[in-house]
Order: sequence, then structure tokens, then C-alpha cells
Amino acid sequence: MRLKKSSVWSKIPNWVWVLISLAVAILIWLIAAYKWPIVFAPPQVVFAAFLDKASSGVLIGHVWASLSRVLTGFAIAFVVAIPVAFLMAWYDPFRRVVEPWIQFIRNIPPLAYVFLIIVALGVGQTSKVTVIFIAAFLVMVITIYQGVKGVDTTLIKAARVLGAKQSDIFFKITIPASTPFILVAARLGLSTSMTTLMASEIVGGDKGIGMMIQQASGWYQMDVVLMGIILLGIIGICFEKIVKFLERRFTGWQETIQQ
Repeated sequence: MRLKKSSVWSKIPNWVWVLISLAVAILIWLIAAYKWPIVFAPPQVVFAAFLDKASSGVLIGHVWASLSRVLTGFAIAFVVAIPVAFLMAWYDPFRRVVEPWIQFIRNIPPLAYVFLIIVALGVGQTSKVTVIFIAAFLVMVITIYQGVKGVDTTLIKAARVLGAKQSDIFFKITIPASTPFILVAARLGLSTSMTTLMASEIVGGDKGIGMMIQQASGWYQMDVVLMGIILLGIIGICFEKIVKFLERRFTGWQETIQQ
């Protein structure tokens, strides 16, 4: 059997592709800044705004406020989603009561109920963390639940035949088999937390990247707006890289398709 020759493109290192992608993005950015100067500030102007905000210490305050909200809301949601998902998968009465409400709320955009939460909890940190918690929890609990339900029943039956107890099946079969789905849920939960951050910050408060973007847009400071958007993207990519590293670390035993 003849082996398929490797493509010419596959011989190019990944870091070269990153540079090419970055160059294309900057080129498109420059064209957009030339065609729509009111909307898109040039890269050098945005970089100057970043240096100005960073040197004054204002940017660090905004970034820390947003990161603390995202990580707190996500962490609480992650801790709560795991036992709820397992209870839904293992106890049918619990699932029948809880799942309809999870599906109902999951289809409501966070911006729709953020005002109710702010009226109830105020415009402080608690309300923002609560909004992020709800959005991340709903995404993660469904993902983990589907992973637990998808555990190979053949393994469970074989374990029972061999005399395994229910606790052994849970800790030695169900949890290891569900780990990839738990990590996927973590990635989706972090992504949802980042997108929900904007909804929680633009309605009130004095610090945060979302608040900084809203205030800058009111003064038509498009360089600051673009800087905030790029910062959100960079933070999101960093979160995804961390979760992917954990996936490789804890699910290295799985067979994956190499592309």
C-alpha cells in the first residue's frame, strides 16, 4: 500500500502560519481603518491607547475586575454543574424535575434577565458574578450530563458481572469516561463566561473591560473600544489554551484523530 505523500503546506511550521494569519489580520485591519476611519482606529493608535491605559494603571484595574468576575462565576458554576449533571444522569426523578427548567432558562439570553438580577442584588460584584454563574452553569450541566449518559453501558454491565459495587462503577468507570466531557464543558463554560461578561458589565459598575468599552463608545474613543475587544479575545484564547493543555494532560489515554 502506497503511503500518501505529505502536503507541501504541512511542512510549514505552525509558528509561520501564526505569523501569516497575524499579517493577514493586520492587513484587513489597515484596509478597514482606511475605508471606515470613524469606526476602526489604526493599529498604531490602538497600541498607543493600550500603552497609555497600561502606564496609568487604569487598564490593570479594568482587567482584574473582569477576570475576577469571570473566574469566580465560572468556578462556582463548574463546582455546582458536576454533581447536578451526575444526579440528572443517575436519578430519573431528579432529571424529570430539573431538566425542563434548565432547558427553558438556557434558551433565554443573559441580557434578558440581567436586569432582574441587578434590581435584586444591585450593581455590585455579586450581581455580575451571578449572571456569569447562571450562563456558565446552564452550558456546562447539559454538556456533562450528555457525557455521563453516553458512558458505554457494556463497561458497566461487565463491571457488574465481575462483582463491582455501585460505588466502584461510579468512581472507576463513570467518572473517568466522563472526564473528556467535563473538560469540554469547562472550555464551553469559560467561553460563555467571557461572552456573558459584557452583558453583566455594561448595565452598571465602575470597573471592568465591558464598562471601559461602553464608556469609550459614548465618547467615540474607538481606539479604546478596539483595544478592549482585542483584550477580551486575547484573554479568551489564553483560557482556551489552558483548558486544551488540561485536556491533553488528563485525557491522553484517548485515541484522537491527527489532522
